[in-house]
Amino acid sequence: MLASSLLGTRRVFKHHVHVAYYWLALLDAALFTGACYLGTFLYFLRDPALLDSHLQTLLPRALVFALTTVLAMTALGLYQPRLREGLNGIMLRVAGSFVLVTIAMAAMFYLLPSLHLWRGVLAYTSAIAFTSCLITRVIFANTVELEQFKRRVLVLGSGQRAANIADRMRRKSDRRGFRIAGYVRADSEQTLVETGNVFTPDEPLHEYALAHDIRQIVVALDNPAALPADELMHCRTSGIEVVNILDFFEQEASKVLVEEAPREWFIYSDGFAAGGSSNRGKRALDMCAAFVLLIGTWPLMLVTVLAIKLEDGLHAPVIFRQKRVGLNGRVFDVLKFRSMSVDAESDGKARWATTNDSRITRIGHVIRKLRIDELPQILNVLVGDMSLVGPRPERPEFVRELSESIPFFDKRHCVKPGITGWAQLNYPYGASRRDALHKLEYDLYYVKNRSLFLDCLVLLQTTEVILFGKGAR
Repeated sequence: MLASSLLGTRRVFKHHVHVAYYWLALLDAALFTGACYLGTFLYFLRDPALLDSHLQTLLPRALVFALTTVLAMTALGLYQPRLREGLNGIMLRVAGSFVLVTIAMAAMFYLLPSLHLWRGVLAYTSAIAFTSCLITRVIFANTVELEQFKRRVLVLGSGQRAANIADRMRRKSDRRGFRIAGYVRADSEQTLVETGNVFTPDEPLHEYALAHDIRQIVVALDNPAALPADELMHCRTSGIEVVNILDFFEQEASKVLVEEAPREWFIYSDGFAAGGSSNRGKRALDMCAAFVLLIGTWPLMLVTVLAIKLEDGLHAPVIFRQKRVGLNGRVFDVLKFRSMSVDAESDGKARWATTNDSRITRIGHVIRKLRIDELPQILNVLVGDMSLVGPRPERPEFVRELSESIPFFDKRHCVKPGITGWAQLNYPYGASRRDALHKLEYDLYYVKNRSLFLDCLVLLQTTEVILFGKGAR
């Protein structure tokens, strides 16, 4: 029971968070605070008088160091349940996190001298924190994968809907908090999952679930008329959670299973609300963060302008304007640094960007990889056409095409498009209908569960996208 509660998901400000990683972050914060004290003790070991005076003011400095380190590790994806890195990849990310911490602490010491940590103390603290972080990661990785620490999930159904779980949650990283105990065959339903996991219980469903420690039942029936309502009510009253497959994917994969979602699910499900106060808070965050970004990145933008001019000539255009669809379907001009040749679409036909696209210039390859080409969109944010976080705006030609073939595609336009978004963090660059469908699943999750907390989380984790070049073409 304890393991099941620790490895489940909980909603934090409407976003589904895996509880185990929440506790891991708290454990790291405690260890990093302790590392600061141990590092101070080791540094002043030969001078007890200075040690006592230093310890008296150490707590706020230790807490700042711990919080900064946890945020840096969040930015590099070290609290993502679906992280599929091996030990070498984790070590690289941890090392990158401590590089970010060193830069952030140096800036903080300059702005707030009262939080200053001596360089020797910071060196000892960082070494201890780095070592403790690797140890906890190894222990955690080997613990969270143990089957006995995962909650047992029973899927009601074995047809097309149930196959979504078998096909799209097949990796270990997709099933960190649960394991499938089996698929219950429904009458007149074609079996499309592994037949070895499909069965029909000999006893009533609630008795089977209690006898086999089933913690959750996922309803994934192709035929709603086959729903055993009385049996599921028995399960609910027996303390067993019952969810439909749409809510299950939302909880575990942080996306909306678009092709299985009936229109009434969008109408009655929690979310998709746009309150006035939340919109005002989001706009305030956009304005403040956009001004900070503009101040911090203008030297980089100036270098980019010079680089484009050097490659293509003094008279070559630097800014590229393109029609995109925004809030409520309104078309606006998105601004980007030009990364393709001037005549990339001389015939006027819209095309997806592809891997190793011949239209991309040499400078274009660099600025696309580092997302520098998106920086002029800060101006789109300031004038109100875009937000910092939201679904990426698509071209009108693609919107018309995709709206005809993908259900609910137009629902992504009920919020402002963003420079970065939940889909950009979870899915690579999209250049086909299939990619657009999978990105829409994450976009609709954001639209349904948007909050300032999720916006801040997306902005923080965009660091990983920039540093590791995820999804760039």
